[in-house]
Amino acid sequence: MRITAAVARAPGSPFVLETLDLDDPRPDEILVRVAAAGLCHTDLVAKAAAPAGPAVLGHEGAGTVERVGGAVRGVRPGDRVVLSYRSCRACRLCRAGRTAYCERTALLNNSGRRADGSATMWRDGTPVAGSFFGQSSFASHALASADNAVVVGRDADLTRAAPLGCGFQTGAGAVLNVLRPGPGARLAIYGAGSVGLAALLAAGAAGVRGTVAVDVRPGRRALAVRLGADAALDPDAGDLVAAVRGATGGGATHALDTTGVPSVVAAAAKALAPTGTLVVVGLGEAELTVDVRDIMVGGKTVRGCVEGDAVPERFIPRLLALQADGRFPAGDLVTVYPFAEINRAVADHCSGAAVKPVLVW
Repeated sequence: MRITAAVARAPGSPFVLETLDLDDPRPDEILVRVAAAGLCHTDLVAKAAAPAGPAVLGHEGAGTVERVGGAVRGVRPGDRVVLSYRSCRACRLCRAGRTAYCERTALLNNSGRRADGSATMWRDGTPVAGSFFGQSSFASHALASADNAVVVGRDADLTRAAPLGCGFQTGAGAVLNVLRPGPGARLAIYGAGSVGLAALLAAGAAGVRGTVAVDVRPGRRALAVRLGADAALDPDAGDLVAAVRGATGGGATHALDTTGVPSVVAAAAKALAPTGTLVVVGLGEAELTVDVRDIMVGGKTVRGCVEGDAVPERFIPRLLALQADGRFPAGDLVTVYPFAEINRAVADHCSGAAVKPVLVW
């Protein structure tokens, strides 16, 4: 079928809306008419990685199922779905409930093709890289699978639900699934973008009242305070470790880094209280230097986290329920853009003018 998609043709060039041919769904696939798609930092990281040829990105899609393959179970035409990452559900980690660490993650989410190597979309007969996170939802329609489609109620606001597929799921999951701070915890969040602010809201839902946000942008620090942070710090204002220790009464018991900046990650580890835990989710430099002696003597833990350690079909409904109760108002972070204005959304994301851009058709 013919679809409209935002195509990335080169790292430094804007997205271009083009007409493409999308394959029919195979027996294990579903066809989704996209209503909304969140713009995530990961999309821009993938675009900057200079894909070999044109690519369609987007991995926070939400929409209505139009067709399903004959082998699909649990998803029907007419269902409204939020799309998330793919996992094989058969490897050792998937069987253990650790689907975010699936042994076939790269093949299923980042190869630009189906797992068997076939393309899903073309321009004038030439393949275009797709299947990004099993969806490529920067398009009017997306092919997905039952394993990365979460059926939601007809009353769900898809515009505000779309970011639950990755960004909001990552921040909230890092808190609720991994850190699991209690009411008396002292939590430091480094980076007050959409992931960090989702983490802040999740901490509030968990009853945490001692949260410190760290961000270079004054507007983001002010927003974090309005959303419940006890304090907001500028990492460039002086000794960040001393500032966090002071704001947390001796050190953070729990911390989350969303920045991926090596100096910030190292400071976050240093600012932990003894036996504290730092979770890192930011895509940044591959290497950094940390004080291993401090980590050892302090009994500290530093660990990575993908997609909030979430199993989407369980965690996304949990977040939707918290939203419905007013305990996780992450939808308030959303700024809506017509899909044709994707490049303005990218510019606003990069400048900080928008916390979470969501593109709508």
